Amino acid sequence: MKIPHNGIQLNVIDTQIGDTALVFLHHWGGSSRTWSAVTSRLSDRFRCIAIDARGAGASDAPASGYSTADHAADALAVIQALNVSSYVLVGHSMGGKAAQVLAAKRPEGLLGLVLVASSPPSPMAIDDAQREQMRMAYADRGAIDWSLDNVLLGSAVPDDSRLQLVDDASRLSQAAKAGWIDVGTREDFSAAVANVEVPVVIVAGELDRVDPVVVVQHHIVPLYPQAKLKLLPGKGHLLPVEAPAEVASVITDFISSLGK
Repeated sequence: MKIPHNGIQLNVIDTQIGDTALVFLHHWGGSSRTWSAVTSRLSDRFRCIAIDARGAGASDAPASGYSTADHAADALAVIQALNVSSYVLVGHSMGGKAAQVLAAKRPEGLLGLVLVASSPPSPMAIDDAQREQMRMAYADRGAIDWSLDNVLLGSAVPDDSRLQLVDDASRLSQAAKAGWIDVGTREDFSAAVANVEVPVVIVAGELDRVDPVVVVQHHIVPLYPQAKLKLLPGKGHLLPVEAPAEVASVITDFISSLGK
């Protein structure tokens, strides 16, 4: 379905059934489909809502408006448009940063926050050479394959999942590419997330080369003293695809701990 917000149409997948909703935000270069192997394991118990970020998947790609706050505002607009009254935010990588920014606003109905291989709320520690490498990461099929094998993945994934990753990365708009590289990765919300008052669980891949475990331990974990850190051995950055069963299990246990 398509949901309008600030002059654009956001593409949303909504399973519609369930008292407690899970709202999924994807990584830079992904789409709502990134979560499909996770949501297929959860949709019999929870309402699963997965959003294509602006400039990604089947959502519109405006020329501007790709700050983390823009992504967070898009997510809130979807939640409100669907009249979701009780939900958990689940954010991966770029989507994790947006989820933290939204959670810091203490929106009505938010029950908890699941950070999956999340970007920290602080700026990414990358230099100009790494930024230039990022600009070319999704330039063509060869570049996407190289990025998957040498940066994003820490373990093998099914062929159909890999093809989906390639397709999503190839569809990412130029504005969305530049928006994350030049804006999102530089923004600092470390102070703002002190306003997060809901329970948090953090999931990290042992072999993550984008947001390594040391980054998670130093730039995310200290911000949420009550949060549990779940480390997945032998997995990289794309946990929703590399370890969907494990991610679904963490989410299920987390929601149970909330009494839902």
